[in-house]
Amino acid sequence: MKRENFQSRLGFILVSAGCAIGIGNVWKFPYVTGANGGGVFVLFYLLSLLIMGVPVLTMELAVGRASRKSAVLGYSALEPAGSKWHLHGWFCIIGCYLLMMYYTTVAGWMLGYFFKFAGGTFSGMGVDAVDGVFGSMLGSAGEMTLWMVLIVLSGIAVVSFGLQKGLERISKWMMLCLLALMVVLAVHSLTLQGGMEGLKFYLLPDFDRAREVGLGNVITAAMNQSFFTLSLGIAAMEIFGSYMSKDHTLAGESVRICCLDTFVALMSGLIIFPACFSFNVQPDAGPSLIFMTLPKVFVSMAGGRIWGALFFLFMTFASFTTVIAVFENLLACCMDNFGWTRKKAALANGIFILIASMPCVLGYNLWSDFHPLLGKDVLDTEDFLVSNLLLPLGSLIYLLFCVTKWGWGFDKYLEEANTGSGLKLSPKLKPYFQFVLPVMILVILVQGLPNIGWMVGVLVVMAAFVWLMAHRRKTI
Repeated sequence: MKRENFQSRLGFILVSAGCAIGIGNVWKFPYVTGANGGGVFVLFYLLSLLIMGVPVLTMELAVGRASRKSAVLGYSALEPAGSKWHLHGWFCIIGCYLLMMYYTTVAGWMLGYFFKFAGGTFSGMGVDAVDGVFGSMLGSAGEMTLWMVLIVLSGIAVVSFGLQKGLERISKWMMLCLLALMVVLAVHSLTLQGGMEGLKFYLLPDFDRAREVGLGNVITAAMNQSFFTLSLGIAAMEIFGSYMSKDHTLAGESVRICCLDTFVALMSGLIIFPACFSFNVQPDAGPSLIFMTLPKVFVSMAGGRIWGALFFLFMTFASFTTVIAVFENLLACCMDNFGWTRKKAALANGIFILIASMPCVLGYNLWSDFHPLLGKDVLDTEDFLVSNLLLPLGSLIYLLFCVTKWGWGFDKYLEEANTGSGLKLSPKLKPYFQFVLPVMILVILVQGLPNIGWMVGVLVVMAAFVWLMAHRRKTI
């Protein structure tokens, strides 16, 4: 079967950025920034993105472009004979399914709040009553299921039409709308009375404020956020490498994707922080910032119904572009590994994801007493497995595969990454890639684990797993 390709370079960049741009940018980034002192966190976030995010992104794209395959077969095409690196490809697929098992629910929340604002649910509502809307939605299994099903069916419908006619066409349109909405919302926030104080908190580094949080905590949080914002480690980006041409270097394309991803994250802050300071709302409200704190801002401002609807439309676009990008990866894996047609892969994945997403939906109502791991509810358990384990471990495996002699090897990776015109990586980066970058990823991994037992257990399993993948069969 002939490999599909992007219709244009712009399509590749927008689709890849759309995969990276998601809830981590527009939900997590603002409240983590607020909790970690503002401007100093942003400074270290940008630095971490440059020295960690871009290199690992080039590696995942390189595996995809060199192999022209999805996760499992991509490793198989490039790994030394007899080695087991391709086993990680199956974990990548599991990670993508696990991500969609809760991501579709949260994307449904965004869609639900758009309709609530557009339909006038919040009109005339007192500030004290705002929190109850979110609690009421979580408590209704029927409503939660409705929004999740709409997200899943819409996403599967888009990718069923193919790369160019489905994913690329819809992602380009949605990304352009997302960027336009962001500019409108940011300009409006900056014109609010008192909004400039929020801008200073957000963008002016204040090390005294950072020291109150703990400078070490700020730095590790920035490393963590910069790393996870690109959705690296579960082959979500590799698939787009398999569709791209060899006309441009991977470092140059990775920088463009990171710039667009970072632009959306920074613009989210420009929307949220001036509005919070204008209406005396704490910017470090945590995960409730989007669904409880910000609606209070919207109901308090003139034209709040319109601005609230536009904000959650922007949030829906941001989350939905990630949904359809990961769906594309899942369909491609099924087509590559099982020989399915795109329509069959779309039908099978649609049914599976609808069923697999239900535990997360029910985890807030009918199954609210179910805490499968570390006392966490269903969504937090699934997010912990993806964000704290599969993403950092997967990125470390991609890194070791690309830069060690037991895997694909640094020279072959560098040749692929530097193919085409544009920014090229220097061979002098080899020691940094081999010794410094793995340690930084390990810091993120350990920092995200809850206790010493988890840390030791995961590191032992990881060492055994990497040894297994790199081990060669003896030849007679």
